[in-house]
Amino acid sequence: MEEWYHYVLLALVGFAVGGLNTLAAGGSLLTLPMLIFMGLPASVANGTNRIAVLTQGIANVAGYKSKGKEIASPFILYLSIVATAGTLIGSNLAIDIDDSAFNKILAIVMVLIVIVMVIKPKIHINDFEELITGKRQFWGMVAFFFIGIYGGFIQAGTGIFVLLVLSSINHLTLMKSNVIKAVVMVVYTSAALILFGLNGKLDWEIGLTLASGQTLGGWLTSRWSVDKGDGIVKILLIIVVICMSIKLWFFN
Repeated sequence: MEEWYHYVLLALVGFAVGGLNTLAAGGSLLTLPMLIFMGLPASVANGTNRIAVLTQGIANVAGYKSKGKEIASPFILYLSIVATAGTLIGSNLAIDIDDSAFNKILAIVMVLIVIVMVIKPKIHINDFEELITGKRQFWGMVAFFFIGIYGGFIQAGTGIFVLLVLSSINHLTLMKSNVIKAVVMVVYTSAALILFGLNGKLDWEIGLTLASGQTLGGWLTSRWSVDKGDGIVKILLIIVVICMSIKLWFFN
């Protein structure tokens, strides 16, 4: 980026994505391809995107804690450990993959996640009893290990899968699921960021610019509410993601 307004625009996009991540998840579906379109190599864009993911996650956790939400429990600890183990595998795969191949994989993943967002059923989890011990805890940990692999590899849409697992397997409310999502992502994203950094796959100037907006957006939204309607946001996200996936597949 050569013009000052590019940094302003990046921070503003980050602010919007921070709110989106907190309300509905899926913000990296916008930021990751955007960084690629700005000219970053795919592996560098993939690593740089984690800077904003981490800072927003820390801000979200702080926001939830300030509202009295529980951010430490054995269940959260177990999920964080297995997700981190998985992300070490996924991050190593992402560091070594060819940029062109990664772009095509990202385009496919973006379309698949859009489909998941469209067809996923509405679950009235407030009517269920929480299931976070025994077999449900085990299957939740298995799911989070594979989520960690995916998150380490590409990150985009990870939050959607986290919310699906916690609602369908463990019957947690949206609020509790978002708190767990924030804590687990801080832990495993820290590990991924270290790996990308050690391999020279980070652009700190761009990453911190994006992070400044995304962190503020995420922190304000986490303090405001995660229970507001997100229908319009999802529709706009779907339209933009489809356009970006077409560009990634045919014009990169």
